[in-house]
Amino acid sequence: MTILRLIFNIAWFVLGGFVMGLAWWLAGILCFISIIGIPFGRACFVIGEMAFWPFGQESVSRKQIKGYEDIGTGSAGMIGNIVWFVFFGIWLAIGHLTHALACFISIIGIPFGIQHLKLALLSLTPIGQTVVPKAEY
Repeated sequence: MTILRLIFNIAWFVLGGFVMGLAWWLAGILCFISIIGIPFGRACFVIGEMAFWPFGQESVSRKQIKGYEDIGTGSAGMIGNIVWFVFFGIWLAIGHLTHALACFISIIGIPFGIQHLKLALLSLTPIGQTVVPKAEY
């Protein structure tokens, strides 16, 4: 499975993952302009790495990993996600949806389109999420 994952990640990177990864990192740099935006920027860089190499990774709530709520998974995280959605989330989601539609044109692009849809959902509410390696069965 590892070699197949590597092949898919390289193809993803060449066929559009690079662009969306840079978009996430650009959003992260813009978030770091203000002190309030630093947690948003950190999330952008973590998810941006996933946008570069999505196969073999998944996003999960930090509450599932830690077993308790923290500031990002509670009500403050919900407010942060609303602010995020207004300024960056909608634009990143549109970018991922556009790439997904382009990928769905061919049969070979379907796995890439599915990854773009996952990232589009994640781009709407990234606060309180973290990226972990996918469990292999």
